[in-house]
Amino acid sequence: MQIVKVNAKVVQDNTGVFIEIPILLDEKKEVIKPFLEFILKLKRDGKSQSTVSNYTRATQLLLEYMNANPHGFSTPQSMFETFSSRLYTGTISEDGLDPSGLYWLPHSKQVARLHIYALSQLTDWLAEKYDGVLMNPFIKADTHTQRLNYAAWFRKNQHDFLGHIKNKHINSTVRYVRSMQGKHSLGKQMQDAIEFPENQFEAFYFKGLGGALDRRVALRDKLILLLMHGGGLRESEALHLWIEDVLIDPFNKNSVKVRIYHPEGGKAPNNWRGRSGKTTRAAYLKEKYALSPRNDLIGKKHVGWKSRVTDSKDEYLEVYWFPTIFGEVFRKLWQDYTRFMIGIERNHPYAFISFHRDHKGHPYTLNAFHDNYRKGLKRIGLKPSKADGLSPHSHRHSYGRRLRRAGVQEIIIKKCLHHASLESQVIYTTPTAKEVTTSLNAASAQLLTSIAPVERIGTPSWEVLTIHGFSDIDPKGLFTGQNPKLGQSNDY
Repeated sequence: MQIVKVNAKVVQDNTGVFIEIPILLDEKKEVIKPFLEFILKLKRDGKSQSTVSNYTRATQLLLEYMNANPHGFSTPQSMFETFSSRLYTGTISEDGLDPSGLYWLPHSKQVARLHIYALSQLTDWLAEKYDGVLMNPFIKADTHTQRLNYAAWFRKNQHDFLGHIKNKHINSTVRYVRSMQGKHSLGKQMQDAIEFPENQFEAFYFKGLGGALDRRVALRDKLILLLMHGGGLRESEALHLWIEDVLIDPFNKNSVKVRIYHPEGGKAPNNWRGRSGKTTRAAYLKEKYALSPRNDLIGKKHVGWKSRVTDSKDEYLEVYWFPTIFGEVFRKLWQDYTRFMIGIERNHPYAFISFHRDHKGHPYTLNAFHDNYRKGLKRIGLKPSKADGLSPHSHRHSYGRRLRRAGVQEIIIKKCLHHASLESQVIYTTPTAKEVTTSLNAASAQLLTSIAPVERIGTPSWEVLTIHGFSDIDPKGLFTGQNPKLGQSNDY
């Protein structure tokens, strides 16, 4: 039986308000209601769209596996254990056949572990709500696992901002572990935050994104590029920009101040206050345009929000241009761009819009920007590659590393990148592999050309070695050491 995922608008009362979420349909095309209830709970808890998508995919896989194996297991626990194993191994045998009809390829350790965690949470909730049996119950952990759990508990509380008001006693759950946890991924060292090649930026700006045939398209995409490369924004944050959020910089008349407000809780523009007294952007969108915030939508219209901190009680991110010339360039392009927008009908407040004939005036989507970004790279003979820094997010890395190379203090870099903690920016400020190699090469050259003679380490003589002994091959000192017990003549 094929489990189908669809996006649906769910109405829960007579108010006319709906929520758009993914749901699952069975073979009769009927909604799987327990899962629907769980997804509604996740949305009420404020879970992100990516989290909801992971729960949906994991549940879809489990239901498909259960339907393909209706009589193979005696208990829910044994079924879940075997299902978890198939996430890692896939369902295709060595002869290329799969009698179950699933034909799954092996999942990565990271993805499989995420699915196991999501399903554990889901089945716990179902067992509690419907008095069912736990599929992945807790069991007593061994000594090693208890130590790891304690280390995780300690680290979490050590960095908890409100930890001083919490109970400091170790939670009893440290002594327990899930029956099925999933395989641990290999440990990874901190990787370089690959930045966009600075020597390619000018070409990409003028001939890449700037090479679009439609001048309006070129202006729009260059403005977004400036926000990422010169302001350190994520591409999703740039697409939340409203026209009212760009102001003349009071300290530099040739530049602009740009503020990116939280799509829901951010303060509405022009001191707007709704009929019910609300002043948030969510209320403004609903009352003025009958729209929901973009981070609440699903599908191509969705634009996420990642930052956990803002720069003001009005809930906005301030763009700090570095170097400041980027703000001045943005101001000039912005003046031209807004002139093109005057004659275009828009039923929304977003600054960046589509100029495609089929979607003219609609909010610009992330998919469309990524497509134009790839076309811009192609115009200058480059291919998208995260490993080479040729991706939208690499411009944020460039911004962070540029600040570090200029000697800006880490606490200021944290403010510029809108990070919640100093730890978050380690990947942006850690020296790159190239910088480490260059530094070591310079140090090696200095060592070789040093006036002071290099101390040479010679091989000790046998006499010296036997006096000090060999603890690995002669631990009892029978033949070596200060007073060997055997192997030497006695005077008596």
